[in-house]
Order: sequence, then structure tokens, then C-alpha cells
Amino acid sequence: MNKYLVVLPLLFTLAVCQHLHANEVHKPLRVEPLTDGVYVHTSYKHFERSGWIDSNGLVVVHQDQAFIVDTPWSETDTELLLKWIAGQGWQLQGSISTHFHDDRTAGIALLNSKSIPTYTSKMTDEILLEKGKTRALNSFSGESFEMLGGRVQAFYPGEGHAKDNLVIWLPEQQVLFGGCLIRSFEWGSLGFTGDASIGRWASSVQKVKDKFNPITLVVPGHGKPGDATMLDHTMGVVEQNTNK
Repeated sequence: MNKYLVVLPLLFTLAVCQHLHANEVHKPLRVEPLTDGVYVHTSYKHFERSGWIDSNGLVVVHQDQAFIVDTPWSETDTELLLKWIAGQGWQLQGSISTHFHDDRTAGIALLNSKSIPTYTSKMTDEILLEKGKTRALNSFSGESFEMLGGRVQAFYPGEGHAKDNLVIWLPEQQVLFGGCLIRSFEWGSLGFTGDASIGRWASSVQKVKDKFNPITLVVPGHGKPGDATMLDHTMGVVEQNTNK
């Protein structure tokens, strides 16, 4: 299987399994290279009012070891991602979910069932427990946490899209996974804000800017990757919504 551009198939089978409307076709999981040792996995969910929404996560690779940042949006796509990782001959070392929403955590139960180490912050763990959702096998306290020998670094900058949202820093590649704290250039709105802290969002993004420099690439939770100016774009979108 090609390591460098993968569109995972099984469209007909997945369309049936996902219980979609008859005129909808399941959008397959995508895995694309971002930079050395980093792949972006993108899964999709259909909403009646907004149509198909994409959701990004990462696969970070060092030698023959792999680590997932945020699961795909369904167990089905998480299973496909696991098969793709295994097909490359990599050993999956674990997964971290950057906040409690399903686009970050939908695959935790599957990973747990396979005894793959799963991680969240303690704050996310408490929210998952409160909501009766599957919790990761491991949780951490404090502002930061390192995985994969320090090659994957979690950082809590403060509230924004959700009160527990983390960002992930890859120091070797100078890649920031902003998750849902960071809005892509395609988005001029804040998206779902039902769990957001809009008044604190911009200061949390500023904290990310202050901590990580230089940033070569930014991967948002939804939309296309870009450069470090995506953080300024996000702060601008937050300001527009704050002043409404």
C-alpha cells in the first residue's frame, strides 16, 4: 500500500454501515503526507444542515513506531486507520485525544479493546466520565505532557473551542496541530460553539503563539493545513464573533 497518498476505499460497504440516507455516499477516510514522519488523516461526518464536515488528526511516525493524534470520527474509520498503519509495518504506540468531542474521541473504545494505550488530559477524562462516554486508559494532569519520546508534545493553552482543548507540538518538524482551537483559512466562523469559551479563546491562541516559535506548518481540526498566520486568522475570527 502506498505510504504517500492513501484514500481508503470500501465505499459501498461503509455507506451501508453508516446508516446514511439513500442518496448519500460515504466519504472515505483519507491519509495524506504532510512532512517527514507526519501524515494527516481526515474523516467525514454528514450533517443535515451543513452537509459533509471534515475532521483532521495526525499519524506521527518515528522509525517503525507510530502515534495517533485524535481518532477518526467513527469506529469504522478508526479501524481502517489501524489497518493502514499496520500495512506500513509500523507498531502503534498509542493515541491522544485533544478534547472530549466525538470528532476527537470516537475511536477510543476500539483502541482500548485492542490494548492500545490511549491518552487524554485529566480535564477531558472528567468530562467523558460525566457524560458517560468511553474514557482513555491514561490521563495526565498539568499544562503539558510528552509522548513518543518527546516527539509528540501536548499543551493546554486555556479554554477556547472547548474548555479542555489541547494543541499538539511536533518539535522535530515544527508542526503545530491546533485541533479545534485553530480555525482554518476556509472558515470565517467559529463553527460549533455550544461548549466554547469565546471570551477566552483569543488569549488561549496567543498563549500558543508565545510558546511555539517558529511554527512551520499548522494543522487545524477542520479544513486545510497552512502556515503560522492561521493563528492570527483564528484570533480575527474570534474578535469578529465577540463584537457581534
